[in-house]
Amino acid sequence: MHAKRWITGIIAFPLFVWLIFKGGTPMFALLIAAASVVGMYEYQRIVLPVENKTVNRLITIFGLVLAPFMILGAYLNLWPMIMGVLVFNLLFTALLSLPQFKDTPAVVDTVVKQGLGFVYIPLLLSYLVLVHQSGAGALWIFFTICLVFAGDTGAFYSGSYLGKHKLCPAVSPNKTIEGALGGMSATLLIAVIFKLLFFDKLDWGTLILFAILVSSAGQVGDLFESELKRAANVKDSGTLLPGHGGVLDRIDALLFAAPLVYYFKIFIFNAL
Repeated sequence: MHAKRWITGIIAFPLFVWLIFKGGTPMFALLIAAASVVGMYEYQRIVLPVENKTVNRLITIFGLVLAPFMILGAYLNLWPMIMGVLVFNLLFTALLSLPQFKDTPAVVDTVVKQGLGFVYIPLLLSYLVLVHQSGAGALWIFFTICLVFAGDTGAFYSGSYLGKHKLCPAVSPNKTIEGALGGMSATLLIAVIFKLLFFDKLDWGTLILFAILVSSAGQVGDLFESELKRAANVKDSGTLLPGHGGVLDRIDALLFAAPLVYYFKIFIFNAL
């Protein structure tokens, strides 16, 4: 498992870095759009009913079709479009549920869970496109990825070798307080390195607070996905990435960190 994890990372990471810096915002947005579709598919496979009802299929398919338009709104930097896609998704799925409710009241759960997934995945991913389009956006995306993945890797190995005290056993029995602290330490280390190499004008105190909050948000995102999988009795969201599981397993921490990075960058770091 460890070997597969590292091999997948070694192959995927350079390609991802190339897309961030050389592919430009259009290519990066296409990548995020693809991740939103795959992530939505994996999420819906986890949480939505398996009954072969036509209306359920329509609601889930509609989520997959509409997800890229959320990313398009971010690419065009149009908040009204982003919010409009979110609202249109709710209106249309609610409409689809009405004829089915008499025979299948559980269709309401499908609408609610699909709507949650739409916020959870394409909306949160859209913040990465917004960051990429801002000043020094490619560098900030690379910074974010390094923070989150360092935290994930630090937590994984610290927990594996040093973990003794359970962090949230009802949600994820394998995650430990030692792992969480190891992940936060790795995140802080990456923040210090980037400060010294690229962000010399950023305030130390604000940067450390930022790194701690990003690490915490990432760990909450990781636990939230674990919560979804535990409720559905599913081990991994998919099998697309050997050693890592599915796309959602790989981006769960990034989803919760992305909005935090955007708002810190736009409203705090840019104001310093």
